[in-house]
Amino acid sequence: MSQFGLLLVTGNQTHQENYARAFAADPRCRLVGLTDEPTDERRAALNRKLAEELDIPFLENFSEAVRREDVDFVSICSEPERRLRLTLECVEAGKHIYFDKDPAPTVAAARQIAEAVSKRGLLSQAFSLVRVPAAAQAKAAFESGELGDLIGLHCDITFAKGLAGTATLGPREEKPHPTQFSFFDSKREFLCVGYYAVAFFQWLTGQRFATVDATTSNYFFTEHQKNDVEDCSCAMLGLENGVEATITAGRCGWKSHPTHGIHDIRLIGTKGSLTLDAYAPRLVTFCDAEPWSPPAEPHPEDPMGFWSSTTKASGVAPKTDWQPIQDAAKSDAACFLDCLESGKQSDMSVVLAAHSVEVVHAVYESASTGETVQLA
Repeated sequence: MSQFGLLLVTGNQTHQENYARAFAADPRCRLVGLTDEPTDERRAALNRKLAEELDIPFLENFSEAVRREDVDFVSICSEPERRLRLTLECVEAGKHIYFDKDPAPTVAAARQIAEAVSKRGLLSQAFSLVRVPAAAQAKAAFESGELGDLIGLHCDITFAKGLAGTATLGPREEKPHPTQFSFFDSKREFLCVGYYAVAFFQWLTGQRFATVDATTSNYFFTEHQKNDVEDCSCAMLGLENGVEATITAGRCGWKSHPTHGIHDIRLIGTKGSLTLDAYAPRLVTFCDAEPWSPPAEPHPEDPMGFWSSTTKASGVAPKTDWQPIQDAAKSDAACFLDCLESGKQSDMSVVLAAHSVEVVHAVYESASTGETVQLA
């Protein structure tokens, strides 16, 4: 069995907290160390903290770290605005790359990364939710032909985190070309959440998107409003083969759902339709225990509950009303290690991820103009 050396780029208060542990749990992977470019004191401390938790060295010189011979691939979780230059240096070093779900925050940067990775013949994978059992069920139904010709797709995807009810309701004015997508206390939720549905539809159908109509709103969080980022979005998209797809996506508060949020998929065909719930089948518990409640005081650095470390530190207990009773899916990390073993490109490569970034930006453009965006 081959063992692949993994270099982590950026530490705590990113999704690296989860990715690193998922890779470390697989015997085919060995964590070489954690590195980053020179950055501010807060980020440097968070990087060192994760390295300490994982009992791996913190490698201060990023350029030297990515060129180590014992590094086969890297996992990049830096802030979106820093990803382009870090990724291109990893490509130059000839390393395969595991990306956080979006490889870069702009269309031009995402395309540049995809072209660079492809030109070097490197393997890549962007995190997604296509490994969950509901996605596999959708794929099986789609490929079986039992629904007839596919004519429509829909996905409801929301994250039930954060203390909702603080936004001032009213019309939202979207900006056509956003430049910052994440803050310590909020994120652009179509990029954060809707991206998963966009990537899933591409993965399911093998089709790119041709048109986008969208709207963005603020319904739940003052944190999002003050940073001028949406907490809810609706999008209507046309695929190149004529299939129509719709997405509702956002973040709606800890108390809004018995578990992580609504994750529903609908497939509509000429012979039938199928609705899938990511949390079905499930065991639902009714008892006289104290009802679940969010923390009285959210973590000052993470009021939305983005990260595992801060969520744990603020005392957020797991919700227990719904318990899944389906077989666990293979982890996304294990799927990329399969690719490294076989030398085959991932089904969620950076090329597909780059088009997802293009669609996300089209959502914001359409929401700002009220017009349909045509994708090249």
